[in-house]
Amino acid sequence: MSASRETPSNYESGSDVTMEFAGFRFRFSADDFAERVEDAAARLGFVERHTLAPQEIEDLVTLTANGEILQPESPLGAHVAENLERLVGWDEDLVYWLRKLVFRGAWIDQQVKEGRLEPVFTEEGFTYRSTSNDQPVVQRTPIPDWSSVAYRTGSR
Repeated sequence: MSASRETPSNYESGSDVTMEFAGFRFRFSADDFAERVEDAAARLGFVERHTLAPQEIEDLVTLTANGEILQPESPLGAHVAENLERLVGWDEDLVYWLRKLVFRGAWIDQQVKEGRLEPVFTEEGFTYRSTSNDQPVVQRTPIPDWSSVAYRTGSR
């Protein structure tokens, strides 16, 4: 996806993928975007972490970037096509959540880089607080579980 040139980039790791979400512009290197997409899919329970073949990752990246996979290149792409009605085409579908998690992570990384947020480590994991007023700024939001329609490597 591309974005208008007037909008400044709010996160940038490269120029291979440019997307806008909620008024923010994100520019990613291909590797950064692919890693973020795979991580988001794993957090949603749609795939198992670090088990995807390169073609499966490419189909997942295509789905996230374009909202669809026109020509599946892998079993994952075929799985998405077979389960399309359960995965995409409605409010807050899988594509929405993949993008939301990718963008949330990029936004947080940029805020940390600019010194606006500071990670706070606890026994439960970590959260972030504002460096200007020490208040927590990123609340843990429940995310949907896509395991009921998950893709498992070798499941075809």
